[in-house]
Amino acid sequence: MRTGGDTLLRVVAAVAAAIGIAVLLGDTSSAAGAPTATTTTPPGVVTVTTKLGYQQGAAAGTGIVLSSNGTVLTNNHVIRGATTVNVVVPSTHRSYRATVVGYSVTSDVAVLELTGASGLATATIGDSSKLRIGQAVTAVGNAGGTGTLRSAAGTITGLHRSIVASDGLGLSERLTGLIETDAALEPGDSGGPLVDSSSDVIGLDTAASSTFVFAAANSQGYAIPIARARSLAQQIVAGRSSAIVHVGPTAFLGVQIRAASRLDRVGAGAVVAAVVPSSAADRAGLQAGDVITRFAGHPIASYTELGRYTLGTKPGARVTIVWTDSGGSSRSATVALAAGPPQ
Repeated sequence: MRTGGDTLLRVVAAVAAAIGIAVLLGDTSSAAGAPTATTTTPPGVVTVTTKLGYQQGAAAGTGIVLSSNGTVLTNNHVIRGATTVNVVVPSTHRSYRATVVGYSVTSDVAVLELTGASGLATATIGDSSKLRIGQAVTAVGNAGGTGTLRSAAGTITGLHRSIVASDGLGLSERLTGLIETDAALEPGDSGGPLVDSSSDVIGLDTAASSTFVFAAANSQGYAIPIARARSLAQQIVAGRSSAIVHVGPTAFLGVQIRAASRLDRVGAGAVVAAVVPSSAADRAGLQAGDVITRFAGHPIASYTELGRYTLGTKPGARVTIVWTDSGGSSRSATVALAAGPPQ
């Protein structure tokens, strides 16, 4: 869930060629049950709030505590573009500043580390390999971003589901292998647990804000199987970067990228929608409407490639960018990438 005057762009100006994932559940009026406030939540559930400094906005979600010293699992789209992250333990009302340890854009998983945390209650992890359709489940989360945990009962309605999440700007991402449920998830539930009848976590709820839609929206909710989410979290905590996992600070070019349209009349490249003032891109002279065609020696055929190469570059690195300006002229500049918000 995101608030403020921003348009909740999935590829935010705060992120260098950011390509994230966020999703919106369709109308949940026909779901199994409306969320209700609860004081009997499973252990290890926290609320997450972020500030989106470059957007002058905010976001809210949920997290699952994996270790007593403050390792927290959540969705990547909950913390994407965040300049600050705060986590609250509802049972104690204790607030912690959090650092993003790493994340997977394509799997929509992120890991946070809470500053100064100890003795936290941790979630009980269940077995997501033995799920069955019709099984009773409960989704727990920060529904509506109110800071109060709420629960919604339902059943598993599908397994190994795939969805396409879009941000309304033409940028999309495919999520696969998901648990489908008729539990009434709401914006703010993102990153919360889907639990079984024993209150064991079997999934990571994936719901989001009002500007992100499923290609075929319906009343179903989705969750990432906890085995997959925890495996990615363990890889992040171990510091093992890969093609789908980013660990550590994120390189920051300072452009907002959008999908090309027929009106752009461009071929390969990433179309710049906006430039962050005083960023590396701004100092290089990039402007809205320009098309980035090469980054650090790599030809750029699409916005996804720019995001991937940016993620693979460390903050502080000097890279050469080639672009075509709105007048059709080719231009280039060498810039030093700063550290910025997660993608």
